Amino acid sequence: MKWIGKRISFIDNKNKTTIIVYPKKNNLVNALMGSWIAMWISIGFIIIWAFITFDFSEQEKIVLIVFMSFWLYFAVKVFRAFLWLIWGKELIKINEVSVSYKKSIRGYGRASIYYIENISKIRLSNIEQSLIESVWDKSPWIKGRYSIEFDYKGKIICFGRKIQSKDAKLLFRLFVKCVNEKVKKLN
Repeated sequence: MKWIGKRISFIDNKNKTTIIVYPKKNNLVNALMGSWIAMWISIGFIIIWAFITFDFSEQEKIVLIVFMSFWLYFAVKVFRAFLWLIWGKELIKINEVSVSYKKSIRGYGRASIYYIENISKIRLSNIEQSLIESVWDKSPWIKGRYSIEFDYKGKIICFGRKIQSKDAKLLFRLFVKCVNEKVKKLN
């Protein structure tokens, strides 16, 4: 197994190349985010308990329902980002006929298959970001932007979340090399 930076590993065999992209590990951030999620869920349960227990007017009930819908949305988004930080990884497998991409959390996730003959325009995503985009992307509650993308049957397929530009360029070279080798074998 070879490494690109601290977060990207790959195994390059004759018939198949496997690339694994891990999320950035920071135990302090993970602990703080876990605490934040626990407090957020506690707030939600208290609001639900109050909604059931107390007698509210119609306007108050509407306000609580609107609040709870936003609460639930952000609870799900942050919880999924937390699970991604703890157990997530991106799996990219390149064999002789296809590229398989899977966003995996503890082995769960659905792999998408992209046939090599339909892949075109492999490129680095726009890495240059404005200050606000850069700060937003570095925040732990966001899963992050993708670094590499390609066109597939009119869609843009992306992978490589929150990768530094130096590592993204090396991953890009590896991916292009592997796909080009497989295309040559097909022809």
